[in-house]
Amino acid sequence: MARFVRWYGAGPLHLLVLVCSFALTAYAFVRLFAVRPVDVAIWFVGAAILHDLILLPLYSLADLSAHSVLRHRTERVPTVPWINYLRVPTFLSGVLLLVWFPLILDLAVPYGGDTRLPESVYLGRWLAITGVLFGASALAFALRLGGIRRAARAAEAGPPSGRDAEP
Repeated sequence: MARFVRWYGAGPLHLLVLVCSFALTAYAFVRLFAVRPVDVAIWFVGAAILHDLILLPLYSLADLSAHSVLRHRTERVPTVPWINYLRVPTFLSGVLLLVWFPLILDLAVPYGGDTRLPESVYLGRWLAITGVLFGASALAFALRLGGIRRAARAAEAGPPSGRDAEP
């Protein structure tokens, strides 16, 4: 077993899950490609072009901009890896927008009565969910920063004095 882990780099369960996920992906691809081969090929090429040529430069630029704007802070404040508190809600909001954009942007011509809701509610709900995601992230960041500041103050104060202090 140790030889396998050394050779593969992970345990056999990892390999089994990886093989199963590739098998499931291959099955889905074969089923989709059998029904609409041209549409599937166009979707894959379009997704690759959209991601690699448009989205990747955009979110890389946004990430670099956030780093450059917020790196000029004083060093006496305890540091927290803050960028992930921006990345996670942005990613989740972007995925929601990507999945639901026809309804959010009121382009739901083929979805007419399928949802039983008027198209005007989706933009407001997406904005509300995005606000909640960023608010929860800001709260988590504030709690983490407060914990780090309390730990820094406790470390500066030194060991407690009195009966409980060890000699």
